[in-house]
Amino acid sequence: MNSSLPNRRHPAHPPVVNSFDNPVIIFVTVCMADRKPILANQEAFAVLLAAWRSAAEWQVGRFVVMPDHIHFFCAPAHEQAVPLINWIRYWKSCATKNWPRPEEHPLWQTDHWDRQLRREESYADKWEYVRLNPVRQKLVARPDDWPYQGELTVLNWR
Repeated sequence: MNSSLPNRRHPAHPPVVNSFDNPVIIFVTVCMADRKPILANQEAFAVLLAAWRSAAEWQVGRFVVMPDHIHFFCAPAHEQAVPLINWIRYWKSCATKNWPRPEEHPLWQTDHWDRQLRREESYADKWEYVRLNPVRQKLVARPDDWPYQGELTVLNWR
């Protein structure tokens, strides 16, 4: 182990970098508290989609909802959008208030992981990796068989 590396108990959240000619797309992973496998059902899926739709400061692009975590891509809805961390807290709060099974609270890990895609990265390639998660976890044989995935907004990537 390299002792010169920081001992991270929480992920770093670098600021979003706006470049005049490149879109901003952030890859986010949010996990459930204690990695509880409570997401892969229609009720939870509906609550999550409603929370994202009500949190209009950022737009959710492609996403995969796994039993105990979520991977998604998002982009600011406008130039002056609230910071990503505030937006995530907001939709988590909306989802928690509308959660169909209160006995499952607390729902979310406090933090999340995020990383801005760089110009040389391919949104399509990252998406392909993410959508294979249910296959790698042996939940389905083919990615298209997983019912808890989709795209709310087309995020344009040049």
